[in-house]
Amino acid sequence: MTDTEPTTPADPETEHRTEPLLRIEHVVKSYGDERVLEGVSLEIDRGDVEVLVGPSGSGKSTLLRCLNRLTEVDSGRIFLGDLEVTGDTDPNEIRQQIGMVFQDINLFAHLTARENVTLGLKQVRGMSEAEARERADAELARVGLADQADSYPAQLSGGQKQRVGIARALAMDPEVMLFDEPTSALDPELSNEVLAVMRELVEEGMTMVVVTHEMRFARGAASRISFLEDGEIVERGPPDRMFDDPTHERTKQFFESIRHD
Repeated sequence: MTDTEPTTPADPETEHRTEPLLRIEHVVKSYGDERVLEGVSLEIDRGDVEVLVGPSGSGKSTLLRCLNRLTEVDSGRIFLGDLEVTGDTDPNEIRQQIGMVFQDINLFAHLTARENVTLGLKQVRGMSEAEARERADAELARVGLADQADSYPAQLSGGQKQRVGIARALAMDPEVMLFDEPTSALDPELSNEVLAVMRELVEEGMTMVVVTHEMRFARGAASRISFLEDGEIVERGPPDRMFDDPTHERTKQFFESIRHD
């Protein structure tokens, strides 16, 4: 779906538009006296890649954490299809359907790559050891780590560890994948390993919400880019327009500063 001039209700594309997979309605979040999210609303369709950009402290990571209940909203609602994420649903059920890859690579040091992936499958999904092992090996192969299944985190590079984290999230068969600055702790070469896996997921049609400073990824992979500042979405649009012809002055300043970095 592309940005066009406003259409009338009779427009066929409007009439047949499917319901968004992820719907965020007026989400507000504060920490003490600091308002971090100021009534954010957003709709993301199945198969879309939403990239959140903006200066530090703009609320990007907080919004991401609200999407799978790692952070509880103060007000507003979030829906995954017909399921209200912010309702009475068990957060563990939400996190099976909305996977997350963190900035900090949170692997258990005493477990192998395979064991890091099988842990949730056995504890949350109730899989047998054999089933979990088979699924873990398949997901490790998917991220290019079939030969590292028996390695411990200390034996892996930063990029490999982050790919184990991606495999662990994918193993739960989520509807949506969240990525919170997954390459920020990595050097450029290792970052490219992780970005290559993310691009493959884009090609496979995975619905993704990504917080990143990797602007080449944002421009090449995003369906939409949302620019946040002070807890609000200042502007949202397709990558080419956001990079080359944003309408809001603050958005122009942001992308101008990136070009000069």
